[in-house]
Amino acid sequence: MAVLKVKFTKTKRDKLAQILWILNWVSVVSGIILFSLGLFLKIEIKKRNEVMAKGDVNSVPNMLISVGVIACIINFLGGKICYDCSDANKFSRWKLVMLPYIVCTFCFTFCILVGALMCYTMRNELEESLYLGLRDAIKFYKDTDIPGRCFLKKTVDMLQIGFQCCGNNGFRDWFEIQWVSARYLNMASKEVLDRLKSNIDGKFLVDGVPFSCCNPSSPRPCIQYQLTNNSAHYNYDFLTEELNIWVRGCREALLDYYTDIMRSIGIAALLIWWFELSVLIGVRYLQTAMKNVLLLGDLEGESDGWLLENSFVETAKYNINIIKNLGKANQISTVSGTTDPNIDVQNTNCGKTNVTTKSIPAAS
Repeated sequence: MAVLKVKFTKTKRDKLAQILWILNWVSVVSGIILFSLGLFLKIEIKKRNEVMAKGDVNSVPNMLISVGVIACIINFLGGKICYDCSDANKFSRWKLVMLPYIVCTFCFTFCILVGALMCYTMRNELEESLYLGLRDAIKFYKDTDIPGRCFLKKTVDMLQIGFQCCGNNGFRDWFEIQWVSARYLNMASKEVLDRLKSNIDGKFLVDGVPFSCCNPSSPRPCIQYQLTNNSAHYNYDFLTEELNIWVRGCREALLDYYTDIMRSIGIAALLIWWFELSVLIGVRYLQTAMKNVLLLGDLEGESDGWLLENSFVETAKYNINIIKNLGKANQISTVSGTTDPNIDVQNTNCGKTNVTTKSIPAAS
């Protein structure tokens, strides 16, 4: 029994074809939107590529870009098909193409759904990439004279200023690394030498942060050094007073920024998926209705259209059997007792056992 069967008159079929023609062109625009969203996300990730470790963070924008391009191509073809389906004579040349087209479009709409869901599952991969990338960027902050790393100081400073953050997980990350270059340390100073000797790795560690961690909204002048030393500053308590530097870590700030972007893109992709699925259902009804018109032979009469010709269970069993039987047609059974079926082909002499051949007469 057909699933969701609907009866179509000639007028309804023509209107459905015209509506689907318009909707397919709207779908072309939605494909451009998907492409643009993927390109936008890729550019945003590229902007902070220096503070991200190499990983699969580009999988989502690449997916959206690919799906957007395919959407433009498929829906452009769908618009042409639906436009011709208003005429039964023109439909006959698309009759064999429409079912493969519907199957391919269904797979394509599934890819849109996958891309939308990937926007919500990318957070963990992005968080790990940011954690490793920011850790290395802060570690090499002082290497302003080394090629390939000299840009990291500016990158980190602009990042902390722009996103109002400090460090990877927080401002204390700067306490654990030497972020001041050795060329700016006075090796004749006893304080500097004592700090270098007090560290096992010989690093110059201070309880201070770069200037880019300062909060310009704070009424107090920025305290960058000796943040944990209450006696070093007048009327200052490290434990109780709100610091005049950014307390939030840059990993959290960037993660929230990209999460908001991907959440918005995911919602847009889900809406486009729902729209594409609706158009696909309409094309399926048009295809079955036009097919039944040709079978009935009355181009002006009524015809039935359906979503599935049989029930969901019967359709699933039929497709599973097709998959199981793929490739079996060319296989030769190797089970004992069976032989090649071509061996038992009947003799073409029609039962005659002694057939004489005529000799060719010799040339005179």
